[in-house]
Amino acid sequence: MKIGLAATLAIGTLSISGCQTAYYGAMEKVGYHKRDIMVDRVQDAKESQEEAQQQFSSALEEMQALLAFDGGDLEKAYNKAKDEYESAQSAADDVSNRITKVEDVAEALFEEWQSEIDEISKASLRRNSTTKLKETQRSYQSLVKSMRRAEAKMPPILTAMKDNMLYLKHNLNAQAIGAIKGEFTNLQTDISSLIKEMNKSIAESNKFIESMEAGT
Repeated sequence: MKIGLAATLAIGTLSISGCQTAYYGAMEKVGYHKRDIMVDRVQDAKESQEEAQQQFSSALEEMQALLAFDGGDLEKAYNKAKDEYESAQSAADDVSNRITKVEDVAEALFEEWQSEIDEISKASLRRNSTTKLKETQRSYQSLVKSMRRAEAKMPPILTAMKDNMLYLKHNLNAQAIGAIKGEFTNLQTDISSLIKEMNKSIAESNKFIESMEAGT
């Protein structure tokens, strides 16, 4: 359930302030509970990973075009590759931020859930709710581990790209391009591995969203 524009605008100042408790409280008043927010944030994190996959692939393609340079405007080819690298860095930052937001709401949700279980007087209902909580926590832990594994593959790739861009910035000629061609094979392998890891995380996200929506 995506948060509506009116609700977003109504509580925007709370969100910006970083006061998460007040934010979740305000959201609940307009009909969006922590469970709903968590599903939305997992969806957002999944979409950010899909965008990052595309961006890293685009960066690789532009670097490939630069390394295959054979006449024409070398500086233009370099600038395109540099722009794609910077976009990949931005996409990676977005992935990290969205995973952190998932973790934030999960912590609040599970704390609230446990607190409310403690208030249930009937033992059978308390046991059933505890079982469901633990199942959800296990599924969540698997999801976050998968997200963080994929996330961890991005910094080394970005570092390699940055090194190449900085090297070429002051040595923009055919000889310099030839000097970094050996790095390209490693980048291809690393980005391929990143995309596979992200696909696993995206699949985990879909599975988690389905389980959360089935429980509502």
